[in-house]
Amino acid sequence: MSSEQTPDPASPAAEEAEPRPARVTAAAAIAALEGLALVVGGAWMLVEGLTGHPDDRTAAVTGGITLIVLALLPLLAARGLLRLRGWSRGPAVITQIVALPVAYNMAGADSLAVPAGVVLGVAALTALYLLINPETTLALGIRGPGNAGK
Repeated sequence: MSSEQTPDPASPAAEEAEPRPARVTAAAAIAALEGLALVVGGAWMLVEGLTGHPDDRTAAVTGGITLIVLALLPLLAARGLLRLRGWSRGPAVITQIVALPVAYNMAGADSLAVPAGVVLGVAALTALYLLINPETTLALGIRGPGNAGK
C-alpha cells in the first residue's frame, strides 16, 4: 500500500474522518480563553510596569513576563485538544486546578475582581467536567489504568 492510499494520522483528512466531540472543542475554547486572558493581563502589567509609575517596577515587569509565559500552558493545551492529542488533557486539567484557588481568592476580594472570580471558577469547573468526561477520554485516546497494553 502506498502512502497515497493510507492517510497520515496527523493530516487534515484524518482529522475530518473523526469528528471532534463538542465537549473537547468546548474545553479547548475555555483553555484558550484563559490563556488569552493571561496574555492580556501579563501585557497590561508589563506595559504599566515599563511606562507607568508602579511601586516596584521590577516586580511589575517580572509579573507581566511571568503571566505571559504561564499563558503558554493553557494555549498549548487548547491547541492539543483541538488536534485530539492525548497529552493535552494533562496541561488542561492542571490549568483548571490552578485556576480554582485563584478564582476563590478573586471572589473573596472586595472589588471588581469578585465577578471575574466567579466567572473564572465556573469556567474552571466546567472545563474540568468536560476534560474528565468519558467521551473526552475516548476521543483523546486515553486508556485507563491497567489498559496500557490493550
